Amino acid sequence: MRISEAQRLMLEFERRRGWDRFRESQVFTHLVEEISEIGRHILVREGYKVPGLGHGEPGGEVWREFAQAFSLFLQLANRLGVDLEEAFEAELERMERRFDPERWRRYFEAEGG
Repeated sequence: MRISEAQRLMLEFERRRGWDRFRESQVFTHLVEEISEIGRHILVREGYKVPGLGHGEPGGEVWREFAQAFSLFLQLANRLGVDLEEAFEAELERMERRFDPERWRRYFEAEGG
């Protein structure tokens, strides 16, 4: 599925439910909440937070957290009139020019990483 198709599907999904009435600040805050849940999975996975030692298990499955965050990201882009497919392609071109791959490879080789 193309990103533009995902944006269109999300827009239709929202409109059928009347969710397009929610303010951008609400959608953004919900997006941050979902990203924080992904962060919780990462902290447990890396051993920074240990379930049973003062921390609980992260809720839900991590793939669902990514899907929820992505759907909210699509909603927010739709609200702000951003064509994510076009924006991503343009930004990737800019990053290709800005971050020379050979220089980055040499940097990491020099750092021993």
